[in-house]
Amino acid sequence: MVARVSTVAFQGIEGVPVEVQVMIAPGKVLMHIVGLPDKAVAESRERVQAALHASGLALPPKKVTVNLAPADLPKEGSHFDLAIALGLMAALGAIPADALSSYTVIGELNLDGTIAPVAGALPAAIAANAMGRGLICPAESGPEAAWAGKEIDILAPRSLIALANHFRGTQVLSRPEPSVRANAANLPDLADIKGQESAKRALEVAAGGHNLLFVGPPGSGKSMLASRLPSILPPLSTNELLEVSMIHSIAGQLSGGKLSDRRPYRAPHHSATMAALVGGGFRARPGEVSLAHHGILFLDELPEFSPQALDALRQPLETGECVIARANHRVSYPAGIQLVAAMNPCRCGMAGEPGHTCARGPRCASDYQGRISGPLLDRIDIRIDVPAVSAADLIRPTASESSADVALRVARARERQRERFERAGMKDVATNARCSTAMIETIAEPDAAGLQLLRDAAEKMKFSARGYHRILKVARTLADLDDKPTVGRIHLAEAISYRIAGERLTAHA
Repeated sequence: MVARVSTVAFQGIEGVPVEVQVMIAPGKVLMHIVGLPDKAVAESRERVQAALHASGLALPPKKVTVNLAPADLPKEGSHFDLAIALGLMAALGAIPADALSSYTVIGELNLDGTIAPVAGALPAAIAANAMGRGLICPAESGPEAAWAGKEIDILAPRSLIALANHFRGTQVLSRPEPSVRANAANLPDLADIKGQESAKRALEVAAGGHNLLFVGPPGSGKSMLASRLPSILPPLSTNELLEVSMIHSIAGQLSGGKLSDRRPYRAPHHSATMAALVGGGFRARPGEVSLAHHGILFLDELPEFSPQALDALRQPLETGECVIARANHRVSYPAGIQLVAAMNPCRCGMAGEPGHTCARGPRCASDYQGRISGPLLDRIDIRIDVPAVSAADLIRPTASESSADVALRVARARERQRERFERAGMKDVATNARCSTAMIETIAEPDAAGLQLLRDAAEKMKFSARGYHRILKVARTLADLDDKPTVGRIHLAEAISYRIAGERLTAHA
């Protein structure tokens, strides 16, 4: 007799069906696991045997073969433990074999028979729901899996004994409820920033999803400004929440299975490797660019990052997808990020400041800025100089606008964009920054005065095709903030000024 239990293997954020086949037959007393298991799966043999013994069930002195089908699909991770154990219990008659036929199973076993949480419960639940199955998962992963839908049957036991008792009818496992993580109420507020009115204006415009670069001397407030961007962004929509949570679930970063509608804010150190930024490693795990999906990737001290790692961001910034290709597999993770970066103008940090002269002269700035490639800079919509804050700005008691006030304008502008794209049948596009070039030429067609300004600026500044379209996208966002149906000259002038502010960087790169 062969007992069969359904489980999943993960490819990116997708759950691929896997069948665990267990056979107990006469022969040498040994337990084999076949089907391209990795080290963690192969070691499940010891965990399963110990957990079954702790639960009062001993394996017979026979040959046990466990096949993970399809056999040519690599199996990685410890979440196969529970499916293997249940297959053995079904083969031994400890639980009814037909009781498992309508479930997909994931979970790691402890030696005492309890079930430990695993990464990927939400993608596994979504995959099980798509196959018309329920899900058996660890108790701590239940609140996460419950987000897959109210119609899916979820069992979240704490131990093998609890699950066996449920199938025997002596104990009833209740369905877990979706859990939400309480968001911190003390997000950094724009009202804390004194001065830097131009930079705060650029931050408001960038809240439309545009990539942003701050350039200024040390202590001018670049990191402080960037940390306040989440406070003016709208919360994640339901679809965005599930997408973000699936990535974080695969990465094992959903604490207690609780989801949050707050947009991700990732700020890796400049020593991060290419694999850390875009993903990779032995199991091709998601990197920072994917963990920041539908949120912000903040790169402080931008030129200090490895040039190769920075250039690896070019494709995700353009396509919203990060593809990790290896000799034996290919994995794709969503990476629809908003890049926010900060840098000093030169190595010593004070180039261009009044009364300061770099010891190395112009080469100090050109060599430092040259670490950032022109193609990467071309993908940054808004580049703004952040000068040092004067003593007058710090002493002046003028109250600054709060994040709540700015967030209200941003929310209204984003709602206008969402409605516009829905009318055009583009429900998967939410912001001007993410729409196609053909679409932006239609919705951001300027008036006569604006068209003349754009033509003159493009001829003088030699904008690339990408730069031209990104100017239109920023101008359309500016018009949405002003609640104007047409992009005017004033909107194009401001959008072009954000582009021109970084042209000297492009010249050095």
